Amino acid sequence: MSLFLKVVPASDAIAIVRHLARTVDAEYIPLTEAVGRVLSKNIKADIDIPGYDRSVVDGFAVRAADTIGANDAIPAMLRSKGRVEMGGNIQRTSIDPGQCFYVPTGGVLPKGANAVVMLENAENVGDEILIKKPVAHRENVLLYNEDFSKGELVICRGKRLTSQDIGVLAAVGCIQVPVFLKPIIGVLSTGNELVSATEVPGSGQIRDSNSNMVGSFVQERGCHPKYFGIVKDNQESLYAILKKAVAECDAVLISGGSSKDDRDMVASLIGDLGEVLIHGIAIAPGKPTIIGCSDQKPIIGLPGHPASAFIVLFVIVRHLIDGMTGDASPQQEKVRARINQNVPSQKGREDYVRVFVEGEKATPLFGKSGLLNTLVRSNGVIQIPAESEGLEVGDLVEVWLW
Repeated sequence: MSLFLKVVPASDAIAIVRHLARTVDAEYIPLTEAVGRVLSKNIKADIDIPGYDRSVVDGFAVRAADTIGANDAIPAMLRSKGRVEMGGNIQRTSIDPGQCFYVPTGGVLPKGANAVVMLENAENVGDEILIKKPVAHRENVLLYNEDFSKGELVICRGKRLTSQDIGVLAAVGCIQVPVFLKPIIGVLSTGNELVSATEVPGSGQIRDSNSNMVGSFVQERGCHPKYFGIVKDNQESLYAILKKAVAECDAVLISGGSSKDDRDMVASLIGDLGEVLIHGIAIAPGKPTIIGCSDQKPIIGLPGHPASAFIVLFVIVRHLIDGMTGDASPQQEKVRARINQNVPSQKGREDYVRVFVEGEKATPLFGKSGLLNTLVRSNGVIQIPAESEGLEVGDLVEVWLW
């Protein structure tokens, strides 16, 4: 298979990988291990939160009507009934008109109180409390079940859990958390010129940087990379390793061997194992990308040049991973900036240009796809649509940050 199949738009490639993505099975794990994992079931509150009216400040629980007109010159004078202790019995505290109770942050609001005066707006004079600022009804108070009602949806299925989410799960008693398993992604590189990163390259050789980059990319997004090493351009060897990777993994990513050179054989081997769905995407860099499947498992052939491979990971593969991990709401951070150089583009393909964004300025980093330096000197990428002939200095662009 020495020629490209029909080159397709990036949108078609994304639709194909989303269709191929099969969400993995689920498991229950301890709450303390759940951060960064994707929730596999909706979580509902098991109790009313809070289970009582509570103060959100240190101060005095009062009837709001008793503080009307209070100021520094003419404070409202209330009789102190004591102090509400944290964890105290809610049934034993109450106030009548003209009375108040000291209550700490989070303390139970006494029966009859409907607001809390902040400590700095009150003065203690013996058994009397001088209130120097009025409060409104329900001011500085969190009401019964105002946060969550029992049975209310708390966090939706498909959410990648943050530290904030973990705190909320603890509050609703979810100590065994249902999450999707981490997909196992096979990672391998092919090429006679490749040597391990531990070796010093000889003449005509280069270190394999793609395996580590690809593996780290999928790991960042919640998958387990499984490395199959470097495979030489030998049809029998590559077929055997690829077959093994398909059997042991949920998806396989191969870097190298996707171009039109007669020596490259990845597309034909994917066809032998299953089906080639796409060979060629109308993007630059990254045109020779292959998308196929075997045994309903996605196989993606990435370009060998690191910059091209990373663009394909970012533009195409992340959609596959989102679907497999069950992540329903991935958010890629974007900013708007003005380009400070002209950027030419060829109509009929989407160009992805690495940029360095600083403030409101985006500087394009031009470089051949084989260069590594644009990956570390850039902090984002811009997309030039297929129908565009490029950008001019001062154009407003949307930058995906990485």
